[in-house]
Amino acid sequence: MESLWRWHHAGNQNIKAMKKNLYLLLALLLFGLTATAQSRTITGTVTDAGAGNPLPGVSIIIKGTSKGISTDQHGKYSLAIPNDKATLVFRYIGYKTQELKAGKQDVLDVKLQLDTHTLHEVVVVEQSMSRAVAGKVAGVFSRRDAAQNITYGPAPIFDAAPMVHNTENYDFIKESSFLDAQKNPLSTFSIDVDNASYSNVRRFLNQGQRPPADAVRIEEMVNYFNYDYPQPTDDAPFSVTTELSACPWNKDNQLLHIGLQGKRVPTDKLPPSNLVFLIDVSGSMFSPDKLPLVKAGLKLLVEELRPQDKVSMVVYAGAAGLVLPSTSGKDKKKIIEALDQLEAGGSTAGGAGINLAYKVAEDNFMKGGNNRVILASDGDFNVGVSSDSELQRLIEKKRETGVFLTVLGFGTGNLKDSRMEQLANKGNGNYAYIDNIREAQKVFVNEFGGTLFTIAKDVKLQLEFNPAKVKAYRLIGYENRALANEEFNDDKKDAGDMGSGHTVTALYEIVPTGATSDTQAGTVDALKYQKTTLDPKAKSSDEMLTMKLRYKEPDGETSRLMTKTVNSQAIPTDQTSDNFRFSAAVAACGMLLRDSEHKGNASFPMVLDLAKNARGKDEEGYRIEFVNLVKSMGLVSDGR
Repeated sequence: MESLWRWHHAGNQNIKAMKKNLYLLLALLLFGLTATAQSRTITGTVTDAGAGNPLPGVSIIIKGTSKGISTDQHGKYSLAIPNDKATLVFRYIGYKTQELKAGKQDVLDVKLQLDTHTLHEVVVVEQSMSRAVAGKVAGVFSRRDAAQNITYGPAPIFDAAPMVHNTENYDFIKESSFLDAQKNPLSTFSIDVDNASYSNVRRFLNQGQRPPADAVRIEEMVNYFNYDYPQPTDDAPFSVTTELSACPWNKDNQLLHIGLQGKRVPTDKLPPSNLVFLIDVSGSMFSPDKLPLVKAGLKLLVEELRPQDKVSMVVYAGAAGLVLPSTSGKDKKKIIEALDQLEAGGSTAGGAGINLAYKVAEDNFMKGGNNRVILASDGDFNVGVSSDSELQRLIEKKRETGVFLTVLGFGTGNLKDSRMEQLANKGNGNYAYIDNIREAQKVFVNEFGGTLFTIAKDVKLQLEFNPAKVKAYRLIGYENRALANEEFNDDKKDAGDMGSGHTVTALYEIVPTGATSDTQAGTVDALKYQKTTLDPKAKSSDEMLTMKLRYKEPDGETSRLMTKTVNSQAIPTDQTSDNFRFSAAVAACGMLLRDSEHKGNASFPMVLDLAKNARGKDEEGYRIEFVNLVKSMGLVSDGR
């Protein structure tokens, strides 16, 4: 009987446990249904708040999670969110990060503001900065900008926190010094159409950091901007313009402005292109400002392609592979789909990728066309052929095939700027640094012809100064483009290449003979075995210098010569062109950022004065962006 009671009692207990488990199961089911009901998909478009353009490649993350997505080439996104309380973080380099709550809306459009500081934000330092930062303030801008009603207060300096594991690499630049015109009458250099330094410097400044001195290549900063030079009128592929006036940062000296204007070839007249996208998909390319930005930028280029153009795609990480065979520009959907499938991961076999890309370009070579490899990377090669010297020799060998090279740098923290610049130089190509989608648009859309279509290669200049008119001179920038005088006539010597519509600008600071300038050239002992004498005709001549230029046709091997003389008569400062004043402003800015010993009386207020009154047409807004950037430079400078 007792056993029966125990059996009955246990049965009741089991029934109670079963009921409890059933209630728990029903609760979990109801909770899941509720959660499912709350989760939904939110869509929208991300655009530039200023220009209204869609922004491809914007990173959108659900705050507090690792779940996210990037906008497509039209700036659109679609993202599943867990509930109405989710906060979306919109982040893109060069723009201010925004955090927005999803709420109950199904469509969330976002306008991102450019992250460019203005002087308005830092006029009264003591009121706008913490005591810890204000304690480091030094230097004073002592003038007032009446046009904008801005008072220049103390220029703050702060030590920005260094980036963790920063392995960025820049070549050392030994700044050019003044040379005695009688003992060194010749100045020889290669042109430079690269502009990577400016966008890289802009990136540092927008992040509140002063750029490393060797990241500031003044000629690339100057040549970032287009100038209003006349189109060539004869058979030459470019025109030559010169202008001479007082030097803004040293009134006792003169500034010589030299401008080359490449012939603009209409897009429909350009030869067909055989392009190979060589894309680094290694693990170092994972961040939003690297591979996602590469994909977004190349999509802009794809939209510019014509049916006669062809694109192949090679990727490399631990190894290299062909992911898209040669495809017509009319099949844009197929090319974009191949880009969309790319993901980052693995080590970096750059040498293998370069070899394969050139092979693909050679296999699809278009005679009389534009055959080019477009390398997109942070330059961090670490597998196979990876040393700078090996890579340079590889590229030098490959350029003999007639395939040109464009190098595009991306990202922060491990950018190998020196390597990428050298590869572009050796590969008969150009180098650009892309820090945001607007820069990608500049390179691939606004300057499509100049970026991809070469009209003259191995362009070199040699100036012979008349010592009767010039005591000393200094070429501003171009330190890594200097050539030996004997190399000017050597057609085997590689030099810079010029694209359709490109402009090239060079500046010389000149000490006129008889001037009261304090500028001194280095001294050299008198020669023992020979004497340097001045031709009597030089004294009676009005010529300050003779300029010679050599260039080759894109498929030629023999150079052609152009010659031009420059008169010693300087024009008044108030009659100088916008080209002259704006290029001088950018050069002075570069000298300040480098803390050059030749900066003279240059200051950021002086740079701002020159630049804002020399904006010219500025249809794309690049010059006003520079003006706004200068206004913020007090944040990362000492005001000199």
